[in-house]
Amino acid sequence: METKMTAVELTGTIDEHRRLQLDGQLPIAGPLRVRVLVLYPASEDWDETEWLRTGARNPAFDYLRDSSEDVYSLTDGKPFSDQA
Repeated sequence: METKMTAVELTGTIDEHRRLQLDGQLPIAGPLRVRVLVLYPASEDWDETEWLRTGARNPAFDYLRDSSEDVYSLTDGKPFSDQA
């Protein structure tokens, strides 16, 4: 029998006692047994490219691939130029 699973993505920190401390609350009520998958970078430094790549692969944002979500065009708004 196949069990359907729902994924929730949160960030957190592993403390010095090897315990996971989440940065926010889970959107589900307990008590409930869950599977936990821990992903961690090979290095401590995550650059902006890595965050963007991770977000692009996250299924939570799959709805953005739907053409009905394209509410803006290239002609909307005014060009921005950072003068700093």
